[in-house]
Amino acid sequence: MGKRLILALPVLVAFVVAGCTTASGGFCAVSSPLRLSAKAVDALSDEEARALLSHNRKGQKLCGWRP
Repeated sequence: MGKRLILALPVLVAFVVAGCTTASGGFCAVSSPLRLSAKAVDALSDEEARALLSHNRKGQKLCGWRP
């Protein structure tokens, strides 16, 4: 059993390390404003419009995005 553990240990460590990685950078480094055409805006559901507006307002506050 000890030999199996020694052989399995590098695989377990790789899984643990891979599970802990995240995208580098914060919101401002990985996001950009969502800009849609008037036609696309008209096609949005209320929930989609709220999510888009929330995303862009967060960017204005944290990253200084301008409309």
